[in-house]
Amino acid sequence: MVVERCCTLIAKALEQYPCDAIVVACNTASTVALPHLRAITGVPVVGVVPAVKPAAAQTLNKRIGLLATPATVRRPYLDELIREFAPGCQVERVGHPGLVQWAEDLVRGVAVPQDELDNAVAGLRDAGVDTVVLGCTHYPLLLDSLRQSLPEVKFWVDSGDAIARRVAWLLAQVDRLDDALEYKGPPNAPVVAALFSGGVPGGVASYMAGLGLQPKTVTGSWPVKS
Repeated sequence: MVVERCCTLIAKALEQYPCDAIVVACNTASTVALPHLRAITGVPVVGVVPAVKPAAAQTLNKRIGLLATPATVRRPYLDELIREFAPGCQVERVGHPGLVQWAEDLVRGVAVPQDELDNAVAGLRDAGVDTVVLGCTHYPLLLDSLRQSLPEVKFWVDSGDAIARRVAWLLAQVDRLDDALEYKGPPNAPVVAALFSGGVPGGVASYMAGLGLQPKTVTGSWPVKS
């Protein structure tokens, strides 16, 4: 289901919005859909995985917390990442179903329930972790609240910087990096389109604008069935 959904949506998006790189900004989708996406397009496809390797390099006490979705926490590929990159570390995993919902609610203007978040990450506090991997692309949105829950954590690690470097490298290979860095689109609208296969989340346009990502258009129930 995830593979079919990803391939259908990406293929349709490419018809309307030709691009130089595709980023699958979801850990779960990346683990199952990347080979299939790469088979249907010649555009480079970049996936994401939880940043276990840089976390293992940063931790001082060898105790790492990993926040991810319940699906990601259960996947064998996560076991492989830990075995390969953090064999000498204690890795405490939390796959709480509320984290994604709280991040999405925050975009809509709903405050994070701090007490519930405190309880959700209590296992990381009890384990004495000094480093936490944000293993879902939603979770950086919760960082301010997470810092309140876990003030003793020294390092918060996600895959954003690594993905940005990879995309920059890919754009440089086709001489498009300068174009990307010197945005020449409509004023105050660096995002050409924000497309949602379901309804448009309330407040998403203003939230994106607050991040400097004001979309030119926001479309829900996309693609429109003819």
